[in-house]
Amino acid sequence: MQPVPPRSHVTSPDLDALLPRLRGRARRLSDSQSDADDLVQETALKLWTALAKGAEVEDLDRYAMTILRNLARQRWRAERPTDPLEEESAAVAPVAPARMACVDLAAAVERLPEAQAALIHMIAAGETSPAVLAERTGLPLGTVMSRLSRARATLRDEMGIARKAPVSDLY
Repeated sequence: MQPVPPRSHVTSPDLDALLPRLRGRARRLSDSQSDADDLVQETALKLWTALAKGAEVEDLDRYAMTILRNLARQRWRAERPTDPLEEESAAVAPVAPARMACVDLAAAVERLPEAQAALIHMIAAGETSPAVLAERTGLPLGTVMSRLSRARATLRDEMGIARKAPVSDLY
């Protein structure tokens, strides 16, 4: 009766030489020596099982280190408690409400009388001085001021913002 050839080309001395490197890496990935030992043991078991099933492994070291790293990540994920994400705990404020408010405001500006909308568009483009607006439009300063006042009041009403409330209340 002939002996059955091994299913893999990896020998026991190859695995013995690999264990110290696995222990060193596991120690860096673990909080304690006991956890590192458990990690090495799980890695060796998975490696041995894969080889026994006939897995073709070209680089045993790389293959074993990948198993070790994946097992460590699984443990980290399992140990990390997670809380349900709530809107109040978000690190960055959501931008959707502000964007929707901007769209609503742009639509409200388009519904203004043409003379008021033109002044608001000039302000949106960066000009904030009523005197410069009067000069550019050829209107008296008082007319520019009253049109802006009426436009702002109309926009505040349409957007549901109180008269003295800051613009940040828009969203």
